[in-house]
Amino acid sequence: MKVMLAKSAGFCFGVRRAVQLAEKIAAGDAPYVMLGPVIHNDHVIEHLAEQGVGCVERVDQVPPGCGVIIRSHGEGKAVYDKLQEMGCPVADATCVKVAKIHQIVQDASRRGRQVIIIGDPVHPEVTAIAGWCTGAKIFRNATELGEFLKEYEENPQKPITLVSQTTSTDRIWSPCREKVKKECTNAEIFDTICDATCMRQSEAQSLAEQCDAMIVIGDRKSSNTTRLAELCRAHCPLVYHISRAEELDRRMVSGVASVGITAGASTPGWIIKEVNHKMSEENNNNAMEIEESFADMLEKSIKTLNTGDKVTGVVTGITPSEVNVDLGTKHAGYIPISELTDDPSVKPEDIVKVGDTIETYVMRVNDVEGVATLSKKRLDSVKNWDTIEVAVEDKTIMEGTVTEQNKGGIVVNVKGIRVFVPASQTGMPRGADLSEMIKEHVKLRITEVNRSRRRVVGSIRAVRAEERAAKAAEVWANIEVGKKYDGVVKSLTSYGAFVDIGGVDGMVHVSELSWSRIKNPAEVVSVGDEVSVYVIAFDPEKKKISLGMKDHNEDPWEKFTSTYEVGSVASVRVVKLMTFGAFAEIVPGVDGLIHISQIADHRIDKPSDELEEGQIVDVKITDIDYDRKKVSLSIRALLNDARAADRDEYDD
Repeated sequence: MKVMLAKSAGFCFGVRRAVQLAEKIAAGDAPYVMLGPVIHNDHVIEHLAEQGVGCVERVDQVPPGCGVIIRSHGEGKAVYDKLQEMGCPVADATCVKVAKIHQIVQDASRRGRQVIIIGDPVHPEVTAIAGWCTGAKIFRNATELGEFLKEYEENPQKPITLVSQTTSTDRIWSPCREKVKKECTNAEIFDTICDATCMRQSEAQSLAEQCDAMIVIGDRKSSNTTRLAELCRAHCPLVYHISRAEELDRRMVSGVASVGITAGASTPGWIIKEVNHKMSEENNNNAMEIEESFADMLEKSIKTLNTGDKVTGVVTGITPSEVNVDLGTKHAGYIPISELTDDPSVKPEDIVKVGDTIETYVMRVNDVEGVATLSKKRLDSVKNWDTIEVAVEDKTIMEGTVTEQNKGGIVVNVKGIRVFVPASQTGMPRGADLSEMIKEHVKLRITEVNRSRRRVVGSIRAVRAEERAAKAAEVWANIEVGKKYDGVVKSLTSYGAFVDIGGVDGMVHVSELSWSRIKNPAEVVSVGDEVSVYVIAFDPEKKKISLGMKDHNEDPWEKFTSTYEVGSVASVRVVKLMTFGAFAEIVPGVDGLIHISQIADHRIDKPSDELEEGQIVDVKITDIDYDRKKVSLSIRALLNDARAADRDEYDD
């Protein structure tokens, strides 16, 4: 038979902290009592009673001069006020997750909001939460909540604050949350189900799906354990809820191939060990010593924390402000988002997921509140400095994001480390606006590291030069006349445009930019334009490439000859004036000459007397030289034709 134990079985950090606090008090000389069981586990309470820490149910039962341990479920504000009035020392073992709910509902109540709690109305955690606000409403499920919300149909804007018992399930909570979202337009919703509880329940269900039988260990009064058993029964036919190994009968699981074991948050490790030992006693390697005392086992199960420690934990939750981490200690660990990463473009979900094992650095330990502030980026920083130093020696190309511009250049965040890149090494032209690079993801080479001064210098230009050289070598290795490239216009001159075809610049002469007659390349292209070009000629020795942009499949001469013939009339654009006449564009790429003698029906001294560049005029095609691709045009012939037509009409 295969026996599998859930990873998250047993004490959560809130319960672990409460028990350790009670153990510490039991070892002292001052008299204390628990106000209600510190956790829901009779075996733990019996052990504490043996150590001299008794349990009372009401404040008025506290012996004079005795201190009080507030249980992990918490108490209402009135209890704290009464204990203060009585002068009783208080040791507060309230779970930090529950204490946070107290703050939420107290604040909501002060602002006049209606507090709604989803949970068991008689559970001590729920009654304690209700004790921190005025007029709280408690509902077990969405059905009960729905009846109450009918009162809000006429006034949906009435303010509501919704919270949940930490040990509830998503099956109960989700319908309640959605109902409030739908019915109320002024609702504050706080998802206060404990992350550790969610993980425990998820693991238990997963294990129940894999196993033929499940053993759920925990006190029958424990809401947490009862829910575990309910969830397991939905996935496994044989589920047994026991509180001690003595209740386990091997005949319960006789004939099954696999058994899963899980435990509620109030179940101490020594009880889990007893059960696991009894189920696995045939495997000597897994047998566990149960002769150890409760205190010894508890001590071994609880790690101490100190500022500066490197610790490993499991991510139990991710919120907009922090990442929750179970460290297996009495402290609730959390990483503020500011301590997760220095990269502002990265979301927490991109770095960690619930269930991930994460190594962190302990920044602060608060024993009073039971929390430990952690930092991932500080631990990463040490490792990343090592990586940066190695990158200088190995000439490794690093990647990062530009975060700011300063007087001398830019700053790039590389693995959480600020790398200064001088303006001359950014790869941008002199005088360029470097702020345009902010948020750009770049590759760079580390050129200088001074760890003691925390100074790192890098070069983007060096990497880009190497990449360009590699691309250029590839272009020259494969270039041939007629080959087409997609390029980018890098610069313009009076005689053409230079185009980057992938590490190499080629020149497109102004005559090859367009079939139309143009005076300046800027009439056709601009710097930064993406263009398609082809190779006209190249010289590997001089590293020169001549490119063309005109599409030779669209020969303008063929277009002209298929449209016009001698005697045709055309509207043309005057493109250039000469002493002997004017050139006019008939179709893009084909010009004709209007000789000075053909510009007017009278003698003129120069073409500009009658024409100007850009002017549109009607002409008659008088001659086409197909061999030399020359065309003669005449305005005079058109005028003579018009006069002849007028005479014919007059004669008629």
